[in-house]
Amino acid sequence: QTPAAPSTSSSLMSTVRAINLVLPETEVYLAGSSIDGQLVLNLRSTLVDPVVKVELVGRGYLRWLEEDNPEQDYEKNTACTNQAVYVSKAQNFHIEDGWLDSGVHTFDFHFNFPPSIPSTFTSKIGCISYFVQGTCCSHQIVLAKEERCLLLQGMAGDHKRQVKDTAPLVVEARKDVVYFCCFRHGSVILRISLEKNIFFPGDIIVFMTDIANRTCKYVRKVIFALHCIVLYSGFSSRGEQRSLEDRSEVTRLESRTDTAPFEAMRVTSALVLPKPMPVTSTLMENKIMAFRYELVGTSGLPCTTSTIVGRVPIIIAA
Repeated sequence: QTPAAPSTSSSLMSTVRAINLVLPETEVYLAGSSIDGQLVLNLRSTLVDPVVKVELVGRGYLRWLEEDNPEQDYEKNTACTNQAVYVSKAQNFHIEDGWLDSGVHTFDFHFNFPPSIPSTFTSKIGCISYFVQGTCCSHQIVLAKEERCLLLQGMAGDHKRQVKDTAPLVVEARKDVVYFCCFRHGSVILRISLEKNIFFPGDIIVFMTDIANRTCKYVRKVIFALHCIVLYSGFSSRGEQRSLEDRSEVTRLESRTDTAPFEAMRVTSALVLPKPMPVTSTLMENKIMAFRYELVGTSGLPCTTSTIVGRVPIIIAA
C-alpha cells in the first residue's frame, strides 16, 4: 500500500529548524528605556509567504474568590477578576520577494517601553508581566514561536510628593502589660527612627530602634519586616466592582535585643530592598492594583501572648 503524502501543514511545520531571540544581558529594564535584540530563524528548506514578527507585551491580571452571600447557610464563592494591558507593540519584518531560502536569517528589532508602566510583580492574587515573543508563520499557520520574559522596574509619577516626604520620620508605639501572677504592671515602648522614608529599589533602609522596657521581664527580640500592601480592584461575574487588600512581606530581619528589665536599648538595623519592585502608586496609575509599603517592627511582650507593633509608612520611588 502506498503511504499517504504528507499534509501541507506537517511539511510546513518541519521547515523551521529553530527560532531564537537574542537579547542584551540586561537584568532589569527601566520604564521609558528601550530594548534592542535579534530574532534568529534557522530554516531546513525554502519557506514561501512567511510572516516573521516580534512582539513586546506587558499585561496585568488578577483573580480572587470571595463569599457570594455570607447570610446564606450554604457556602458559594464567586470569582473576582480584572486585567490590564500596559504595552502591546509588534514589529513585522519585510520579506523581500516573499520567500526565505534555507539557512539562518537574522532580523533586528527595537522597542521603547512606555514611561508610565508598573513594575514586574507576582503574588497569589495577581501578576504584572512583560515578555518579548518572536513568531514565524506561513499560510496562517504558526510554524515556530519563542517567548522571553523580561524584568521591568516601573517609575514613580508623583515627584512633588517625593520631595515633600524626605524629612526624618519617628514612630512610637506603646503597649501596657499586667502580670497577675505577681500583681505587677509595666509597659514596653518601641520607637523607630528613619532619616528619610523615601527609598529606591535596591536601596538599603537604615533605621534606629529604641526599646524602653518598663517591665520586670526581658525583651528578647524584635522582628522587622517591610510589608507590601496591595489594593486589588476587580469585578464579580455580575459586573459589580470589588476590592481586596492583601499584605505580604518583602524582606525581614530578626534582631536579638535581650533588653533587661527597666532598661533601655538602641539598635541600628538595615533592610536591603529587592530590584525590581513596584513603586508606591494608586489605582489610577496602575489600573488594577495600587501599592504602598510599611516598615513594621514587632516584639512579643515578655511572659504574655500580647505583642507590640510599630508601623512606619515607606515610599518606594524610582
